[in-house]
Amino acid sequence: MATATADAQVASPVICPHVGPSFLSKPAPTDSVYREDCTQCFDSIDDPTGLDLCLKCFNGGCTGDRDHAKLHSITRSHPLVLNIRRTRKVIVRDEPPLKMSKLAIAAETEADRYETTLTVKCLDCGIDNIDRFDPAVAPVVAAVMSANTFSRKEEVKAWEQELTSCEHILCLQQGEPRKIASQDLGHCSKCDLNENLWLCLECGNLGCGRAQFGGVNGNSHGLAHATEAKHGVAVKLGSITPEGTADVYCYTCDEERVDEDLAAHLANWGIILSERQKTEKSLTEMQIEQNLRWEFSMSSEDGKELTPLFGPGLTGLKNLGNSCYLASILQCLYDIPAFQKRYNGDVFFSDATDPAQDLETQLQKIGDGLLSGRYSKPDSDVTVSQHSAEVPYQKGLAPSMLKHLIGRGHDEFSTMRQQDAFELLQHLIKLITRSKHSLELGDPTKSMRFLMEQRLQCLHCKKVRYSTTEQDSIFIDVPLEKLPAAEGEETKYKLVSLKQCLDNVTMPEVVELKCPSCDSKDGFSKRTLFKTFPEFLVVNARKMAIVNWVPVKVDVPVIVDDKPFALDAYLSQGQQPDEEALPEDAPSTSNVPAFVPNAEAFAMLEGMGFPKVRAEKALHATGNNDANAAMEWLFAHLDDPDIDAPLVFGGAKADAGAAADPEKLAMLESMGFGGPRAVKALKETGGDVERAVEWLFSHLDDEGGEAEEEASADSEDKNVPVVGSRELPANFQLQSIVCHKGTSIHAGHYVAFIRKQLDGGQSWVLFNDEKVVKVVDVEEMKKFAYVYFFKRV
Repeated sequence: MATATADAQVASPVICPHVGPSFLSKPAPTDSVYREDCTQCFDSIDDPTGLDLCLKCFNGGCTGDRDHAKLHSITRSHPLVLNIRRTRKVIVRDEPPLKMSKLAIAAETEADRYETTLTVKCLDCGIDNIDRFDPAVAPVVAAVMSANTFSRKEEVKAWEQELTSCEHILCLQQGEPRKIASQDLGHCSKCDLNENLWLCLECGNLGCGRAQFGGVNGNSHGLAHATEAKHGVAVKLGSITPEGTADVYCYTCDEERVDEDLAAHLANWGIILSERQKTEKSLTEMQIEQNLRWEFSMSSEDGKELTPLFGPGLTGLKNLGNSCYLASILQCLYDIPAFQKRYNGDVFFSDATDPAQDLETQLQKIGDGLLSGRYSKPDSDVTVSQHSAEVPYQKGLAPSMLKHLIGRGHDEFSTMRQQDAFELLQHLIKLITRSKHSLELGDPTKSMRFLMEQRLQCLHCKKVRYSTTEQDSIFIDVPLEKLPAAEGEETKYKLVSLKQCLDNVTMPEVVELKCPSCDSKDGFSKRTLFKTFPEFLVVNARKMAIVNWVPVKVDVPVIVDDKPFALDAYLSQGQQPDEEALPEDAPSTSNVPAFVPNAEAFAMLEGMGFPKVRAEKALHATGNNDANAAMEWLFAHLDDPDIDAPLVFGGAKADAGAAADPEKLAMLESMGFGGPRAVKALKETGGDVERAVEWLFSHLDDEGGEAEEEASADSEDKNVPVVGSRELPANFQLQSIVCHKGTSIHAGHYVAFIRKQLDGGQSWVLFNDEKVVKVVDVEEMKKFAYVYFFKRV
């Protein structure tokens, strides 16, 4: 790190008995050095007293009133620290920032921006002026100051996509060598497109790619060829450079890849690498351009910049590179009272050995940062001049440590790619629920939980079955009805109301099932309603259309009233006295309700390449009559852990075999759960290990014995519901929304709009990463929201 450094103006250096190998270490390349902000709060090296960096384990600790540095020193017996304090230089910015043109992040010259003061201290002895040029100290100081900081490593990963090869490339079998005529390389083999062309490295076929952001056309003929011929590996012709780089895509993996033998693979088709010239943007370049362009307006109708807001609950989050999905969800969650109570910004001292790697500590740190208002102030790096139109927004808090923990061990959230904000919300809820601190201090996600009750009635014998599931959100499939448009005009969709969407979710439907009581195949009437209502209702609006076999998000306006509205009509009344229940235990497996998929729709799905189990599940979930609806469901649930598990109908008890699976029992035992409790957890959750863990955490008093199970079954309907409330009226009002711009939920840009109490009364506030501004009209944004948070009022 190139910085202007200075020694603190203190008295002559003092000798400390702790100076030595026992209390000094140099960071290894894999070590994280937290020399920018405290691991327990967002106090940083820019504060008046600076930051103390532990010279043994490289933890960063604040030195102000909270003095997390001293706490760390005492608990870990690490007395020696390097105090780092920066003084910011004033920058007057009269020109817009340069356009980003490449993927790598250039190293900053901090000497042009900061004056950095370094002081070596011993917190045990109280010595504030240890000689930092001491032969034992100097190499350690130099090493920690030159090492990549934790946040810098995260920033670099944000733009450096680590691409790898795959088995389909390493084991590529090419056809007989031949030279493809130059005229055959000019357009798609199935259409006249002459750009966005992908060469199949297995057989030499040339097909156009999918349509891309920025007006790049495509009819997905390359994908169609890969599906039909089962040839997975292709290269984008226009991206090939003489140096050997190119866009290589494996359709089998559905991932961008690297081909180390690209030159040889191209030569098989008579294409000489050194003679090629790059003529089109690469996938990565288009992704960067797309993320830069998707922006929400930060100005009013008259063109004036919106005035930034500052104060408690009005703190922005810095974009770490494709992290707006995280920032928008965090802003909405920390607006919920249960989250504010649990992570309320009060002084929090972590008992974790490594605070940066402790989820509870980082959630508390975010709570302190967002709610306290201590960090909600204009960025002092920027000074507005009379010629500058720039508004001094906040610098924003960098949630690097929390993001790292959320993504740890997760295939998607551990990357720096843009992610689905709603999927992130569900993942974060699971992490918080499973935390041991949620058992001790209360689970803030409980305010989002409720019960849904499904009613099945045989159309022949009229017997019924009620089943209950606990949820923390609901999906609404938004109807897609295109409006008439002239040729060349942008496609627009008919307005729909939130009530229409809720009606669709809760309306009765007929499903093709065999009755376990009368053996009739007439089917069942199925309806799902709320059994209880939560304090905060989270709604995910799915607005997906299939274009060229690719799911694309479309902007369908959903009308949501700003005033409170009632959900009373969606409350289930439960089993009525005159209704006869279906038998819980069928005498034989032949009497277990059997799902018969629609033959035509099932054949279409199988013809598209979907496995039998997935096709059956999708048809069962979407009403068993529409192949397109089933395909959309499949695209939305590809990452479900049980996507390939056989479809089981009739509740958890119908899957007793799966519940007793020895391998699943062993997995639970390795997590510390064993005996009758583990058996019952698997039985209650249909053999799903992940759900079994959640069940165990929410049923700590259940010993798993048969007596307890029978007693629980006998009194199920008599007990008060664990989550949610059946009290009426059930009035809800929109409190916050996560909005998205872009054609894919895995790209584009996310922001949050939250209803806040400001000095002038209630107002909507836009949280666009670090920018926090008051907005006057949120009606247009409400129409195109992706996730809604409704508050019970």
